Amino acid sequence: MMVFSVALDDSTAEFYRRVAALMGLPVETVLSDALFKLAGELSLEAIHKTGRS
Repeated sequence: MMVFSVALDDSTAEFYRRVAALMGLPVETVLSDALFKLAGELSLEAIHKTGRS
């Protein structure tokens, strides 16, 4: 597994810390899941746009 470092502004970092705390998960897991979901949504959007052209 590769490890990346991501810079977040203070308010974004605090948001993900709170979500992680509420879910009882590490912040890294919450960020990873959020990025994975976003990647999937962007991929589906790109596929949809190419199908419409």
